[in-house]
Amino acid sequence: MSEKWNVADLPDQTGRTIVLTGPTLGGLGHHTALELARHGARVVLAGRTPAKVEETVGAIRAEVPGAALEALHLDLASLASVRSAATAAEQIGPIDVLINNAGVMGTSYSRTADGLDLQMATNHFGPFLLTGLLLPQLAKSDGGRVVNVSSIFHNFAGKAPLGDPREQHGRYSKWKVYGQSKLANLYFTAELDRRLRVANLPVHALAAHPGFAGTHLAANGQYGRSAGGIATILDAGVRAVSQSAAAGAWPSLMAATDDLPGNTFVGPSGPGQMSGSPRIVGRSKLARDENASRVLWEISEETVDLRYP
Repeated sequence: MSEKWNVADLPDQTGRTIVLTGPTLGGLGHHTALELARHGARVVLAGRTPAKVEETVGAIRAEVPGAALEALHLDLASLASVRSAATAAEQIGPIDVLINNAGVMGTSYSRTADGLDLQMATNHFGPFLLTGLLLPQLAKSDGGRVVNVSSIFHNFAGKAPLGDPREQHGRYSKWKVYGQSKLANLYFTAELDRRLRVANLPVHALAAHPGFAGTHLAANGQYGRSAGGIATILDAGVRAVSQSAAAGAWPSLMAATDDLPGNTFVGPSGPGQMSGSPRIVGRSKLARDENASRVLWEISEETVDLRYP
């Protein structure tokens, strides 16, 4: 591992296939995919709106004309869509890395068609199911890897999300639930990596977080859009005090490509992990609860009706 990781440290990715969720133009996924494509990877962009995925494809090809890019239709808020996407992904062949990057932030109370909270469905249950369905393809690669994109908001979860995921008790706190969904990413990473070792499968699970990156996620979560009226003001405010989305992608890139052990958490090295070059970082005491990780895994298997590995 490099002392101070830089995007220039990215090794040649030629011959590697990487599936990335959430490739919205200008976001973390876009910049993560751009650098991977620049270094020769075949990148499968999995998103819920085909036209938006094509926007990102066009932007990446404008910088990397020969980029090997493919699109996959995926709505993580729908378990049926996740299953359809996984079936479509069978033709991809072995997968070297799955980057579970897509997410929603601070959305108002909403239930999906599966009866799940929108934030928990998109940020945890969808990626949990997708990972399980793609695991055979990850295991066929030479050292597969899963990277779950969490957040420093996991520190504000308050408690582990271990209740019935289809029941809402008490007043809904969208930021608390967002924190819990990001805590769930770390529980998922730890327990997935542990189970992969027990099963002796050649796949590792790692996590990353972007610090405070200037993306549209906050405005989209608050107002359902990133432009127009107050959404434009919030979006501009976030960008004024944050590091760029390109820099926010660095921890994910390091987690996806550097020589790191399983269950490593990568984040920015600056004060409060808000910005700066990526390094291995710690996690909250609550996030280190191994029993909670196991319980959430069992709840998740029941919820998405899939047991693995």
